Amino acid sequence: MKNTSILIAVTAAAFALSGCVEMEDAPAGTPAVGNAYDLSSFEGARAGQAEMGISNLGYEAIRSEGLTTWYFNRSTGACARITTADGRYSDVTMLPAEDC
Repeated sequence: MKNTSILIAVTAAAFALSGCVEMEDAPAGTPAVGNAYDLSSFEGARAGQAEMGISNLGYEAIRSEGLTTWYFNRSTGACARITTADGRYSDVTMLPAEDC
């Protein structure tokens, strides 16, 4: 019975650690959310913290109107319109490149 308890504990520990695999392919500074083609997962993020992540994905702010900013990724042609409210990205919409 004692060996069974040890086996269960070791199996549980191994299972828990299996979720701790690091992404080796991601360049340093690349955020865990979003990608060079789609920023929609940034919706709800704190604007001040997420802005660096968006920049690290290759996007640059193209223009702003009030609390809305359009971001463009020149290497992928992706365009995003991001609206900020209460310090968070309240709406992130991917748009055709010509909208940027």
